[in-house]
Amino acid sequence: MCALQALSLVGFVVFYLVELVQGAGDDPTRVVMSALLILVFAVGIGALARGWWRGASWPNTPTIVWNLLLLPVAWSLFQADRLVVALLVGVVAVVGIVAAVRADTTEPTQA
Repeated sequence: MCALQALSLVGFVVFYLVELVQGAGDDPTRVVMSALLILVFAVGIGALARGWWRGASWPNTPTIVWNLLLLPVAWSLFQADRLVVALLVGVVAVVGIVAAVRADTTEPTQA
């Protein structure tokens, strides 16, 4: 789930930069700074995905926190009448939370 979230954030960065090149953005500085901020989050979520892929236990809590932060985003999208996007973000957040909680993060014991 984290890998999909990171890829979608990278997609938003590409979208912002394409808009910048096409001149669609009204403030180039704001567009570049938004793209950089989104890229920072994409790298962070990508690090979580890599940790999950390697079987580490440390990504558990940051994954839960990240997905909990997505719930207010989904709610604000819902209030802004962006129902499909709100539902998508909310479902992804809940699935991410459940997956992180259910993940086996116990370290194997060595005899």
